[in-house]
Amino acid sequence: MPKFSANLSFLYPDLPFAERFAAAAADGFRAVEYVSPYELPPETVAALLRDNGLEQALFNLPAGNWAAGERGIACLPGRVEEFRQGVETAIRYATALGCTRVNCLAGIRPPHLSNEVLDAVLVENLKYAAPRFAAAGVKLLIEPINSVVDIPGFFVDNTIHADGILDAVGNDNLFIQFDFYHVQIMQGDLIRNFASLQDRVAHVQIADHPGRHAPGTGEINYGFLLGELDRLGYDGWVGCEYRPRGGTGADLGWMGSPPP
Repeated sequence: MPKFSANLSFLYPDLPFAERFAAAAADGFRAVEYVSPYELPPETVAALLRDNGLEQALFNLPAGNWAAGERGIACLPGRVEEFRQGVETAIRYATALGCTRVNCLAGIRPPHLSNEVLDAVLVENLKYAAPRFAAAGVKLLIEPINSVVDIPGFFVDNTIHADGILDAVGNDNLFIQFDFYHVQIMQGDLIRNFASLQDRVAHVQIADHPGRHAPGTGEINYGFLLGELDRLGYDGWVGCEYRPRGGTGADLGWMGSPPP
């Protein structure tokens, strides 16, 4: 069975963020992840991890104005200096939290700009960021996110594009975050797609489709899929990034036992 990380941006939505760490630990999780730690001082987050015996599996680079609908700035011309400042902030937090993986959200495509322009900005930003994260002992990831259901217009919305970005950046400290939910919506053929990219995957996330609820609620055969992750030798964290039914707790009945 893979090892599971609780995504605190999704699980335990009835609790204040700082209380979700203890809830995850009580449910047997040994690691947590979330969209952003930046609303709290790094020392506060580090204490929450330490006090609850948790590892920080992953978090995202600063992603712009989330409340205003931004979902990353890495592909946006005119935001390069802000992106670079975000790299320094993320490295500071990763160091304080003992986190070895940080994810970069590419952002939503501005309708007036070509893919070529956006690709060029994204590649240059990642060329700047990847060696700096490497020097701090942190892997940098990019995540394909579906542009059909969750983030219309998201620039990097499939693994083919993400793989090409890695080739263009040409730095061995850039990886893919493989979210089976997003890949199911955009591409399907989950195991073959994962296996073809496995050497470039540094983190996995799961949710079922439709609804983005817990495994076992939709069309993805997670019993088979999780077994295949074991068979293929994936030994990283599997982030539980789904919406619990009923809007409370973590909806862990699909596991059948506490997370290993």
